[in-house]
Formats: sequence, C-alpha cells, structure tokens
Amino acid sequence: MNSKIYIHELIDIIGPNRARYMHHMTANWCPTARDERGMLCFGVWGTVGSTGKWPEVVNLWELDGWDGLVANFAHELAAPSLQDPALAKWWGIAAELRRGGFDRVLVPEPWSPTIEELTDAGVRGVVYAHEIVRVPVGTVRAFLDALAEAGVPAMEPLGLRCVGAHRVAMTNDSEAIVLWALPSWEAWGEFEQAWDGAQLSPWRARLVAMNADVRRTLLVDSPLSPMRTGRQPQVEDRRPLEDL
Repeated sequence: MNSKIYIHELIDIIGPNRARYMHHMTANWCPTARDERGMLCFGVWGTVGSTGKWPEVVNLWELDGWDGLVANFAHELAAPSLQDPALAKWWGIAAELRRGGFDRVLVPEPWSPTIEELTDAGVRGVVYAHEIVRVPVGTVRAFLDALAEAGVPAMEPLGLRCVGAHRVAMTNDSEAIVLWALPSWEAWGEFEQAWDGAQLSPWRARLVAMNADVRRTLLVDSPLSPMRTGRQPQVEDRRPLEDL
C-alpha cells in the first residue's frame, strides 16, 4: 500500500538548457535531497514539445508521507531567506537554466507503485504518457476508482503500465495526475489510434460520463532518471555542466 506523498513540478527551461538542467537536478541535487531530506527522485523527464509546452522538464519527488513533506518544508524554509543555505550555489546555477515552474502536491492511490517497487521490478518506459485530468469538483476519487476498475484493464493489453495514479492535494478534489510507461514509440502510436477506436470506446464513454477532461503529453526520461537506470542518482554521477 502506497502511503507516500509526492511533489510534482513543471519547470520552464531557458533556451537550449534542458539537458544541462536535467543533469543538474539528478546528479547535483538528488543525492543531497535523499541524504538530508529523505526525498527520493521518482523521475525527471523532458516534455516532448510537439505534445505540450516547450522547453519543459517534469520532476516527480517521493517523500515519506505527510510527515516527510512537513520535515522537507521545515528544512527548506527555516532560514530567513526562505531558502536552504546549503543550496545557494545549486540555486544560482539552476536560475541560469530555468525561468520558474508550477508545483503540485500529490496523494497516491493505495495501488499506485512507489519508485522502489518500480525499479525493483525493472519497470521502465521508452516514452511516458503524462495525463492531467480535471473533473467536476468533488469527483476525483470517483475518477481514480474508475481508473483502477476499468481504465487500467483497458490500457494494459495495449502495453501501457500505470506507474502513477495521484489525486492533487490542496484543491477541491477536482484534479488528478496519471502516468503511464510505454515500451516503445510504436506502442504509443498504436495506443493513440486505439484511443479513437472501438477498443477503448467503453473507457472513453466512461470518461465523458464523468465529465473528465484528459490532457495528455509525452515525456522522455533523463539519462539518470531512476526508471531508466534502475537506481537513484548517485554522487559519482556528477560531471561539469559545460560537458553537456
């Protein structure tokens, strides 16, 4: 049963700095986050620009429940600057690579896997489908129940693996984030064709009945993202950004 809490980040990248930012995030921040805050990297991805905003990076962090998130915020915001002094140099470099971003706090469904479960099982995607789902106020749990009951069984025969099903916290139960791993680009193409065909029409009809607005983009994970490497990024992964 997944009792973690997640931080989901959409990051606006400046110019051609996406690869450098992803490396700065994974190699230069993840080991520190893990050691000082107990915060695990679930994934760092680049958005496929033709399917959404560009240039953009998506980060997903896993913490040990609400207590872990509380400890993380307390650690980060204790200084008068509202910034961890140990991260001053890291933030200075990051500011040259990104404009800002938009974050969400996510609560996973009990059946949604943790990053350790996924890496232990060797799960990875060549490409990921990232869905932001908006539903009428108060109905997000009904959507997530339907996803488990009907959506996942409908998608799995097409090769999709649901690696994340989350309710967005601090809202009025009207938004969810769903993440699917696909084994190949060809599998994604077949899925998109099936989305408009008979095979997924029952699931589509159920989404319409729930007034669920599904906005899907594609993601490709960074070289040091855990589902690509099978492990959390390590200190020895660091190398100068100018080499990227």
